[in-house]
Amino acid sequence: MTPMAAISKIRPNLWFDGQAEAAASFYVSIFKNAAILSVDNISAGPAEGNKIVTFELEGLQFTAFDAGPHFQFTPATSFEIACDAQEEIDYFWEKLGQGGETQQCGWLQDRFGLSWQIAPAELPQLMHKNPKAVMEAYLTMTKVDIAQLRAAAQQG
Repeated sequence: MTPMAAISKIRPNLWFDGQAEAAASFYVSIFKNAAILSVDNISAGPAEGNKIVTFELEGLQFTAFDAGPHFQFTPATSFEIACDAQEEIDYFWEKLGQGGETQQCGWLQDRFGLSWQIAPAELPQLMHKNPKAVMEAYLTMTKVDIAQLRAAAQQG
């Protein structure tokens, strides 16, 4: 793994209802630079039988824990994957979207309810060139098409 994880002070914590290990395994199977770092079973107290899973995706450590049905994920919080090519967008869209729900502008909610934005890395530059045309094109998309966004950026 990269040294980034060792120095990062920010670690997303993900609350699951009994699916922490399955979710971590799912995410680790999709990303190239990924690993489950630890799985701890809670052996006492009110959380007995639950798991805490630490895993890493592309240098960022996450903690997933089983904590019951009290809280659910919403699209208000998402993880953006900045993709360099259409093939990368297609890959993450297919893999993370399995059993989930697709949404507008490259967003999807995976089968565990976590939201992801599958976006081109160059989106900020394209938006800067021609914000109106790029946004109009972007709003018509579910899965992002980089070629269409590039064409929109050149309009004008």
